[in-house]
Amino acid sequence: MSQQSTFIMVKPDGVRRGLIGEIISRFERKGLTLDKIRVLTIDEDLARRHYAEHVEKPFFPELLAFITSGPVVAMQWSGENAVAVARKIMGATNPQEAEPGTIRGDYGLVVTENLVHGSDSPESAARELALFFP
Repeated sequence: MSQQSTFIMVKPDGVRRGLIGEIISRFERKGLTLDKIRVLTIDEDLARRHYAEHVEKPFFPELLAFITSGPVVAMQWSGENAVAVARKIMGATNPQEAEPGTIRGDYGLVVTENLVHGSDSPESAARELALFFP
């Protein structure tokens, strides 16, 4: 077991749908600790840095338009194996494949608007946290 920090973001669709409290409460109930939180609207520069691995992919223009379309809630969470625990709480990226009881399984409809983003490794968490909490 290892103490970790991870980056979680409620995406614009989650904010628009009024799910911020529900999403935060799921991480709290699991036992993770909310260390930092901020609300912001991501600009194109930050979006390109955050999604650098996707910039050349055909779906990037749609992703860019979506992630910059409204406010997001950026958060730092910590706890034992926080990265893996958070990903389990979120569920599969495609909401149609996500298990009931996960955020995406309970509230998600389509893969392009799947409510939350979470770091996929401790290395990604460190990079993403540095971007959103410099």
